[in-house]
Parts: sequence; C-alpha cells; structure tokens
Amino acid sequence: MTTSPMLDPTPDAAAARADALGLSELALAILDFEGRWWQTPEAKDRQIRETFDLTAVRYYQLLNRLIDLPTAREAAPLVVLRLRRLRARRAHGPAARLG
Repeated sequence: MTTSPMLDPTPDAAAARADALGLSELALAILDFEGRWWQTPEAKDRQIRETFDLTAVRYYQLLNRLIDLPTAREAAPLVVLRLRRLRARRAHGPAARLG
C-alpha cells in the first residue's frame, strides 16, 4: 500500500507535495505552521526563529506574499482564507484610520 504524498510527512513526500502544488517546500512549511502554531505553549516569534531560522519580520513578509498566491489557497484553503481575513481587518481597523 502506498501513501499519498499529501499525507506522508517524509522529506521526499514534502518535496513531491510542493512540486505538485507549485509551491516551495518553505512555502508549504509556512502554511502548515500557520495551521498549528498555537498548539504549543511557546511564543510564536520564538517558534518562527527555531523552525525557519528567520526573523519574525521576514517571516511575515513571506507569509503576506504567500497568502496572495492562488496555489497557496489550493494547498491550505482554510488557513489562507483566515489569514486574508485577519490582514483585511488589520488594514481597515482603528489603527489604519489614524494615519
């Protein structure tokens, strides 16, 4: 019995999934991370540094570009839609009206 690349957590399966979706392995890892980061007690910024070896600023720059890609929405529709809604709220929230 073979395992679907979409369900297999091995590095080769992750690469196959990334290729199939037209996204980089980093992009898929970011989407997966966004779907589960709150399940651990550790601060998100620290998890970002430890998981991706990126600063939080760089991570969010990549994430904001990523959620605009149609292939990202195909890969993780609920995560992408949730992140787009949060971004829209921040852009139109009280702080945006002050500027």
